[in-house]
Amino acid sequence: MLGLRRAFAALLPLPRAGSPPAAAMSTLLISQERYAWLRELGLQEENPGVYNGRWGGRGQVVTTYCPANNEPIASVRQGNLEDYEETVKKAKEAWKVWADIPAPKRGEIVRQIGDALRQKIKVLGSLVSLEMGKIFVEGVGEVQEYVDVCDYAVGLSRMIGGPILPSERPGHALIEQWNPVGLVGVITAFNFPVAVYGWNSAIAMICGNACLWKGAPTTSLVSVAVTKIIAKVLEDNKLPGAICSLVCGGADIGTAMARDERMDLLSFTGSTKVGKQVALMVQERFGRSLLELGGNNAIIVFEDADLNLVIPSALFAAVGTAGQRCTTARRLFLHESIHDEVVAKLAKAYAQVRIGDPWDSDTLYGPLHTKEAVKMFLDAVEQAKQQGGSVVCGGKVINRPGNYVEPTIVTGLPHNAPIVHTETFAPILYVLKFKEEEEVFAWNNEVKQGLSSSIFTKDLGRIFRWLGPKGSDCGIVNVNIPTSGAEIGGAFGGEKHTGGGRESGSDSWKLYMRRST
Repeated sequence: MLGLRRAFAALLPLPRAGSPPAAAMSTLLISQERYAWLRELGLQEENPGVYNGRWGGRGQVVTTYCPANNEPIASVRQGNLEDYEETVKKAKEAWKVWADIPAPKRGEIVRQIGDALRQKIKVLGSLVSLEMGKIFVEGVGEVQEYVDVCDYAVGLSRMIGGPILPSERPGHALIEQWNPVGLVGVITAFNFPVAVYGWNSAIAMICGNACLWKGAPTTSLVSVAVTKIIAKVLEDNKLPGAICSLVCGGADIGTAMARDERMDLLSFTGSTKVGKQVALMVQERFGRSLLELGGNNAIIVFEDADLNLVIPSALFAAVGTAGQRCTTARRLFLHESIHDEVVAKLAKAYAQVRIGDPWDSDTLYGPLHTKEAVKMFLDAVEQAKQQGGSVVCGGKVINRPGNYVEPTIVTGLPHNAPIVHTETFAPILYVLKFKEEEEVFAWNNEVKQGLSSSIFTKDLGRIFRWLGPKGSDCGIVNVNIPTSGAEIGGAFGGEKHTGGGRESGSDSWKLYMRRST
């Protein structure tokens, strides 16, 4: 995503390791003086995790932890099923008000939300870095994505519409009318706790929908902080806060959303395994779903490629966000004539990656999100070895506080090794040899997911074959850039087990509306 690659000057720094300890009344980070900036987002030691015009929550209290040191940050009281039921009712009532507001005026409210996010971009980016674990520039860049899609949605609010078509009957008109679906449920994942909700909510709102958000439990503070920003805009405009509702919770809330016929569209971002369960529950009630699931993304490098582009691109795509993006490069296909040279250069580049606290401006690579992710990483490395792979670099846990592992390169595996066909949400890059274009295009497409893909070549004929019907079968197809780049102006999503959903730009708005002819 472009926002994640931008350089931000003079950003608000988070405290560095080694800062003098504050005299804390509690073990929570938010109680320590050096984390006092968290209160600028309206956060406290225990935070209500339900918003429907009023803040509340009667469910379990969940503490979130900083992946860089596994210290507790603060807690959130989640919603229970009674909270969910109350929130759905209020959201449905709020929709009746929101749907009557002209689309351009809805766009004005979304513009104000974007401006409010701009005012908090540094401190909110700091929270993303602290709670999710991505480096600070990426955290701020993620908030910038939400800001950008708000700007996009403002313009879109004056442009959505259907055609007037020629009627075959004299004196008749044939019109396509687009109307909001009603209530849009949004379930987001830990790895992009701000941007994915922004892609959905900004577009859904200008289309005339109310939203109900359930973020990942491990990034609940981000969900609360973002909702506080949105709620103030709605309340300042004397609009029902339930237009953008929040219910923090676990699988019980997610299941309720999937099965609820009042949920007119359910957007789910997460693993393919859970996404399949969600899809079946929604389909059982003939509901609508928008799925953004896994990716097993490949970069293909031909013998004529510019290696000055390849090395930094492969590094960024494989190591960025510690390999925890749905668009992370997990397979690197190298033409046999350049395989050894590229592996050597890439290993040298990996050795120079600066690993550290995600809030340190010098850090390029931070921790995995949870301890469970570390175990998953180690299991995958072991499986790769058992299946014939050789670890060129990395493969171990880093001996420091937090969930740090070494960015890893594995060579020597066949293209169809089981571990190569498994999406491991960790910084492991499988480097594979190929001989011919036809075979490597087929290998790109042979995995179950179909999110992002890239080739590096100077051959124009090959580029157009790659973009054509016998080329990449992915939803995002790149040439001479990494797999992990995306722009809010284009439709984001993938094919096959990635789910088929599209969010953000182009005509993705149609998924949040129903067509009447």
